[in-house]
Amino acid sequence: MQKRVIVLSLGGSLIVPEIMDLSYLRKFREVIKANSRKFKFVIVCGGGTVARKYISALRDDGKSEYLQSLAGISVTRLNARFMSYFFNQDPKEGMPTDMKQIKNMLRKDDIIFCGALRYAPNQTSDATAVKLAAYLGTDFINLTNVRGLYNKNPMKYKDAKFIPQTTIEEFNKIVMAIPDKPGMHAPVDHTAMRVIREHKIKTYIIGKDAKQLDNLLNGKKFIGSVVE
Repeated sequence: MQKRVIVLSLGGSLIVPEIMDLSYLRKFREVIKANSRKFKFVIVCGGGTVARKYISALRDDGKSEYLQSLAGISVTRLNARFMSYFFNQDPKEGMPTDMKQIKNMLRKDDIIFCGALRYAPNQTSDATAVKLAAYLGTDFINLTNVRGLYNKNPMKYKDAKFIPQTTIEEFNKIVMAIPDKPGMHAPVDHTAMRVIREHKIKTYIIGKDAKQLDNLLNGKKFIGSVVE
């Protein structure tokens, strides 16, 4: 039986928080490896706080959004390389740079890591992940540092409301109300949102509890949000 491909966006805040959380990364690795018996995974790594620090410094120094974007993209690729090492993958394998290469790699590999694929404006990890989901004809799972979708940033607003299920159109309203800029705090960025809307990509948003990812992959009840 041919394995179904799953596209995951692994937030940089989960890979490199202020203090590395080896416990989470080990649980994530355990879940992915256990489920690779029936799925193939493309895991797109975000830049998180590290990327935002570089972006903020460039912004404060008056550098263009283009250069800010390139700095963020570089961090996503570094994080992807780190995760490949964490999974003990062959260090001689380079990071993929386009979707066709990833599709070819899926013929032999069950777990593939990448960052944003191209060094170009708007090539964020979110956008990369949803474009891959569209290209590979599958759903999109976004792993982040909050338990799912909220009507506004729960890290900033105590009255933010959790949304367990919604439509792509309602999701679009939430995302597009957030100013679009490199390193933005949002469920997905604007470029990714446009791809989700255009291709009607079913999207799952799940927090840091690796058990919830395992439940989702095994058709069990999970804590998180569904957008369709």
